[in-house]
Amino acid sequence: MNLPNKLTVFRMVLVPFFVAAVLWGGSARHYLYAALLFAAAAYTDRLDGKLARKNNQVTDFGKFMDPLADKVLVISALVCFVQLGLTNIWFVLLIIAREFMVTSVRLVAADSGVVIAANRWGKAKTVSQITAVLAVLLFQYWEGLISVGTLAPFSLFGISSGGVLLWAGQAFMLVATVFTVISGIIYLKQNWNLIKTAK
Repeated sequence: MNLPNKLTVFRMVLVPFFVAAVLWGGSARHYLYAALLFAAAAYTDRLDGKLARKNNQVTDFGKFMDPLADKVLVISALVCFVQLGLTNIWFVLLIIAREFMVTSVRLVAADSGVVIAANRWGKAKTVSQITAVLAVLLFQYWEGLISVGTLAPFSLFGISSGGVLLWAGQAFMLVATVFTVISGIIYLKQNWNLIKTAK
């Protein structure tokens, strides 16, 4: 197994540690630790692709597992957010539905001997999701620091700091959901002929 593929597997390995950091924290710092783990995992996504192209190590395994590892990482974060009441469940359902749809198309393609690499819309979707997850985690860390008195509370239009930071995270999640849905529609359109001819 080459280095880019090892980085992809490493990203998968980080997922349970990330989930533990999000759900089992006893202080505000657990959101910071979770954000750092998520950022490290997300960075391996950029690094493995860069190394694969630079060293001519692009493989079918990498083309399939790299986006799958991204999906597992992001969906794990979103499920945690629903559990903690940090995001709208409809955002999560739309994102998961899109990811299952794309994965199904990839499996159909693989059965026909075709490997579909991520397109620019898929990459934009991934960036928006990663940004949204990090934003939610860091906003909650900020709120945690306010709750223990490390930072001063504030308000905006009569809304307390906790509400402002929660809604700010939701705004990032909304943007990520929009990109996710658009990229899914484009992906489906680009591969419709493959779907129609599948047995």
